[in-house]
Amino acid sequence: MIAHLRGTIHQKSPNRIVVDVGGVGYDLFVPLSTFYGLGDIGAGVALRVHTHVREDALVLYGFATELEQELFERLIAVSGIGPKVALAVLSGIEPQDLMRAIERGDVARLTAIPGVGKKTSERIVLELKDRLPRTPAPVPASGDAPLPGAALRDDVVSALVNLGYHRPLAEKAADAAVTTLGRSPDAGFERALRQALRELAK
Repeated sequence: MIAHLRGTIHQKSPNRIVVDVGGVGYDLFVPLSTFYGLGDIGAGVALRVHTHVREDALVLYGFATELEQELFERLIAVSGIGPKVALAVLSGIEPQDLMRAIERGDVARLTAIPGVGKKTSERIVLELKDRLPRTPAPVPASGDAPLPGAALRDDVVSALVNLGYHRPLAEKAADAAVTTLGRSPDAGFERALRQALRELAK
């Protein structure tokens, strides 16, 4: 079972990366909370890994922090929730915000995440309210690189559509995010995507 990988980023896209470890490429699914902190292609990376074994495949899920991995593993233990939904949850809400939503029983906030219905949100709150990690680990800071406004907006729209949001909604959120961050000298993809997700959660 693979529990940890250290290597360089060979390919990178929201929710999925390939890590080169000694000439072998490992394909991992990652939540956006982990993606925010990744460097550019060729940069070094170290990830905690959850190895999920199915009858027809062995799938790897990578996490930057212990908290993300613990939340993922608690989510897939909830009745009716598989790795795909668990990853969608972690990609649609920051780990700390997820814990607060569960503690408060905020079903509406969880239901706003694409792919998470009301019944699933209710099960998450019911089953995890008393089983949340006690010592949250810090989420690593993002290393954004500035991008031109139009290209930045298109990249954010593409990422949101890939996460399951309808294009008109994604475009509206991306426009709002780019406008909000437009005056920031270090506005980059990760910050813009994070802001767009905040806009969608309003």
